[in-house]
Amino acid sequence: MRLPVLLLAPLTLALVLQNGAQAAPLAAHHALYTLSLNTAHEQNVTEAHGTMTYDVVDTCTAWTTAQHLVIDLTNKDGQEVHMVSDYATMESKDGTHLDFHTRQVTDQAVTAQLDGSAALEHSGGRGHADFTSPEKKTVLLPEGTLLPMAHTGALLDAAVAGRKFLSVPLFDGTGIDGAQDTFVTVENWHAATPQKWAALSPLASGRVHIAFFDRGSAAETPDYEIGMQYFVNGVADGLAMDFGDFAMDGKLQTLDMHPPHC
Repeated sequence: MRLPVLLLAPLTLALVLQNGAQAAPLAAHHALYTLSLNTAHEQNVTEAHGTMTYDVVDTCTAWTTAQHLVIDLTNKDGQEVHMVSDYATMESKDGTHLDFHTRQVTDQAVTAQLDGSAALEHSGGRGHADFTSPEKKTVLLPEGTLLPMAHTGALLDAAVAGRKFLSVPLFDGTGIDGAQDTFVTVENWHAATPQKWAALSPLASGRVHIAFFDRGSAAETPDYEIGMQYFVNGVADGLAMDFGDFAMDGKLQTLDMHPPHC
């Protein structure tokens, strides 16, 4: 099973929005989420729980991200499965270069590992991804491709500007076949309301849903889906993560904001 990457990166650029407003400051941060089972499709999974940490660091010329996802589940036969997924990137702030490392372990066996880099002519342009593992391979990336940080920037830009839908190809380094198509739906974007976390209380937010499809596929059902309450600085809560066989909810338990230093 391919575990999806949570796209919670902050804005990569100071975006000037269609309504003349400017996006919130960048938000380097550390977040810890607890995960619980929501739905088991076809009853293949009877129990599931886990944790996920997500770290964003501002290196001044690039953003680095690290996601550590742990899921323990029990299937309908009573077998317990322990899955760990690690994902790390460094993306230039102009959205043209990405170094990526993905590793998935199931019950101490490495079930997936991808390493390499990607380059675009410009953010939203064509380019290529060069894989070094599991094999040396180059994949062309189509016109319109965004890297993860730039993808989140475009998503939040659309939300603040009042757009409800966004459809763009994304390359994040989690699949050997290259870019995926994404379809983003923004629901109920609203002004700031009181939050548990003081850093989030002054910020606008809304529900965002992202569906991921293999390019060229005629399938009407996405490969996987992520929903969340997304704040304009790129922090999220209220996760809804659909892995295909089962779906999990994620609740923000710890949030540490890192002040700007560049």
